Amino acid sequence: MTYHRSRRRLITLAAATAAATAVAPTALAAARHRGWTRIAHDDFRHGTRQWTAELESGGTVRARHGVLDVDVPGGATVWFTRELTGPYVIEYTATPVAAGGPNDHVTDLNAFWNARDVRSPGDLFATPRSGTFADYDLLKTYYVGYGANLNTTTRMRRYVGEAGNRPLLFDLTEPLLTPNAPHRVRLVSAGRTVQYWSNGELLCDYRDPEPYTSGWFGFRTVASHFRLADFSVWRPRH
Repeated sequence: MTYHRSRRRLITLAAATAAATAVAPTALAAARHRGWTRIAHDDFRHGTRQWTAELESGGTVRARHGVLDVDVPGGATVWFTRELTGPYVIEYTATPVAAGGPNDHVTDLNAFWNARDVRSPGDLFATPRSGTFADYDLLKTYYVGYGANLNTTTRMRRYVGEAGNRPLLFDLTEPLLTPNAPHRVRLVSAGRTVQYWSNGELLCDYRDPEPYTSGWFGFRTVASHFRLADFSVWRPRH
C-alpha cells in the first residue's frame, strides 16, 4: 500500500500522474484513446432513473440542469443502480455547496465502490438499508471518507462484511474540501490495483491481495449539500 500526497508529501503530482496513466486516464484522455471506452454515464438531464437513494433523515436528491443535487440533513447514500465489473475507472465532479442553506456544511465527499452486501451478494438492493452509517458494516467494499467529520479527516477502508469491523487502509488528518469549488473524483478498480484520486492528485494506491473486482458504486455523505456532475465509467478495450 502506498500513500500519495502531491504538493504536500511523499510524491509529486507529475510522478503520481505518470505512475497511473496506464490505469486511470482522465475522461478527455480516455475519449481520445483507442484503448478505452465509456461503458456508463449520466449527464443528469433525465431525472434520477439510474440512481436510488437511502436517506437516514430525509432530504432531497434531484437531477436537473446537468446536476445531481444532494441536499440532506443526515446520512445519505445514493447508489448507481448498475452493477460494475472491473477493470474500470469512475469519474465525476462534486461541489460542496456553502450558501447559507440548512445543510450547507462542507463535509463528507465519500464513496463506496465494488460494494456487495453479504446478506444478498447478488443484488445489493435486495437488502434494505436506512442510510445510517452502521447499516453499511455488512458490505464488502472499498470506501473513502474524503473531508469527513466536518472536513477534518480523510480515510480509506476495505470493508469485510462484518459488523463493527471496517479495516483502515489510509488515514489523513487535514482539511481537503474547499467550499463551492469543484472536486474531480476518480476511483480505480483494476484487478489488485485500487486507487482514489482527487483533482488529479493520487491520494491512495493500494494493492489488494484478495481484490473486490465487481459490485456497485454509491456516493455517500452526511448532513451536507453537494452538486454532482459529469458522471462516467470507463473500461479498457481488450
